[in-house]
Amino acid sequence: MHQASGRSLLGFMLALTTAVLWGMLPIALKVVLAALTANTITWVRFLVAALFITVVLLKQQQLPTWRGHSPRVKQLLWIAIFGLLSNYILYLMGLNLLSAETAQVVIQLAPFLMMLGGVFIFRERLLLWQKLGALLLVIGLLLFFNERLVTLISQAGKDTWGVVLVVIAAVTWAAYALAQKQLLLQFNSQQIMWFIYVAGAIGFLPLVELAPVTSLTSLQWWMLAFCCLNTIIAYGAFAEALQHWEASKVSTVLAITPLLTIAFSHLAHWLWPEFPTPQQLNLLSIGGAMLVVLGSAATALSPILKKHLQERGEAV
Repeated sequence: MHQASGRSLLGFMLALTTAVLWGMLPIALKVVLAALTANTITWVRFLVAALFITVVLLKQQQLPTWRGHSPRVKQLLWIAIFGLLSNYILYLMGLNLLSAETAQVVIQLAPFLMMLGGVFIFRERLLLWQKLGALLLVIGLLLFFNERLVTLISQAGKDTWGVVLVVIAAVTWAAYALAQKQLLLQFNSQQIMWFIYVAGAIGFLPLVELAPVTSLTSLQWWMLAFCCLNTIIAYGAFAEALQHWEASKVSTVLAITPLLTIAFSHLAHWLWPEFPTPQQLNLLSIGGAMLVVLGSAATALSPILKKHLQERGEAV
């Protein structure tokens, strides 16, 4: 079993870097979606990431191969590939119909669904605080949508379909994460991401519409470049954070991502009025977003809390 290096401050800084980058990402994507299709943006991000990680793995002489692995390993690779590719495109399609803040709150279902997958697939036990965290997350989502809940349920408008797409994106991300957990026994995280990035660069190529690229504004070019770098740096920082800090603690830091998105949306619009107008949230919605964060944090911290209580019991 992998053991963290114990360099907690470095692990925290890397996890915070990931949270900040993921908090900014939907805002940048909203800007680029005004000019490019979801398929084109996804292809560009995968292509840049595939080229970068290929150079890194070649330099390390660790470029993986598909051959020589068991059918089970190949099946897990296909699940990871399909899961993350579907997550990228479905999230973008949902984001095109929603505000950045709403999409980021809904996608917080992903780690919760991964936890449920661990319970049903790997027979992990659901701890008391994880159950409480799940309840807080559901209550938080209901409060966040308090003004639009009846409309979302009764009328199949663009917001409804946007939420549905992001929920499915969360499901596919959980499938990817669970498959990656098993694949780490055969590959390192960079090698797994290489398979996914290359598959994405090839798979989305027939769906690309490059003609609108020539009409991108300077802001849209900068935001597209940021999205590409975000793919590389955020996932790299996330993987490195897991090397130095416990996964549950990293997940707790990442739980603040929706709040960062809300803050960055208002800051970006204040500094640059050409950015999309941020969603106006009432107090119940803000409280709901905080409950979603609290629920995610409680779910992630449950194993640490249980271990701490057990150690105190033994000490007594």
